[in-house]
Amino acid sequence: MRAIRAREAGGPEVLEHVELPDPEPGPGQLLVRVAAAGVNFIDTYRRSGTYAMPYPHVVGVEGAGVVEAVGPDVEAFAAGDRVAWAEARGSYAELVLVAAANAVAVPAGLDLTTAAALPLQGMTAHYLVTSTFEVRPGHDVLLHAGAGGVGLLATQLATARGGRVVTTVSTPEKAELSRAAGAAHTLDYTRMADLTAELPAAVRELTGGAGVHVVYDGVGRTTFDGSLACLRPRGTLVLFGAASGPVPPVDPQRLNSGGSLFLTRPTLGHYTLTREELERRAGEVLGAAASGGLDVRVGATYPLADAAEAHRALEGRGTTGKVLLLP
Repeated sequence: MRAIRAREAGGPEVLEHVELPDPEPGPGQLLVRVAAAGVNFIDTYRRSGTYAMPYPHVVGVEGAGVVEAVGPDVEAFAAGDRVAWAEARGSYAELVLVAAANAVAVPAGLDLTTAAALPLQGMTAHYLVTSTFEVRPGHDVLLHAGAGGVGLLATQLATARGGRVVTTVSTPEKAELSRAAGAAHTLDYTRMADLTAELPAAVRELTGGAGVHVVYDGVGRTTFDGSLACLRPRGTLVLFGAASGPVPPVDPQRLNSGGSLFLTRPTLGHYTLTREELERRAGEVLGAAASGGLDVRVGATYPLADAAEAHRALEGRGTTGKVLLLP
């Protein structure tokens, strides 16, 4: 099979298109022919060495495809089934081993390319707005990177629950996409010389001086201080990513002085702890996409061999929606 391997820690140039032996499924595993693999920031963190990884390693964790074979002790799936997954190391490949416990069925009517765009970002958007901070009618929401994969999906989910969503974007085109997803207001952060001061001022102007009930921040270091300052008393900052780098240690007293604020750093694995929870979240997200209730934007697709270009585009903020590799 062909696959994309990071030969060492570094930039996109360390990604190499290689030929490897076809894997064979072991107990509890599915051998899946990959129709599309999701490109995510976690892949870039593992490629660069930000997250500790052995090298060389085949990159990628997310995708969708068709089961070719099943290993011993697998009862829920069979060859020919269409499945998607958010966690299977080595997904940038023609074939990948997926733990049956991590695979979910793709509903009829949903193509595999769209399905591959949803497991990680779709379920992340779902847990953010339904569980980490449950958006309800009347809530004011600030969502960073409103035209990104999570941003577009979370905006739709939050507005459907009655929230009023304000997003940050970097171009007029991204602002248009964000508004089409349901954002009530968009703020172009590239026009702000001092994000920490100007962003909270703009948000408070939009909320009558009160601030928002929740900030969903997947950017991290460059937005964190401004995000905290956008909250109303007893507001919640949900820090779910670090696209601009990790946030330095925080003095808890800042939460007190900011208005008895709440700060949490969730991750998808803790919101899919049981098979029942995984199937419920995936079922709601994939089902909504299949029925047309959730619009899924695949902003760019690349051949598998062009994985380095996909990483450059993602890290350069040159993408909208979901980026996929097509083996």
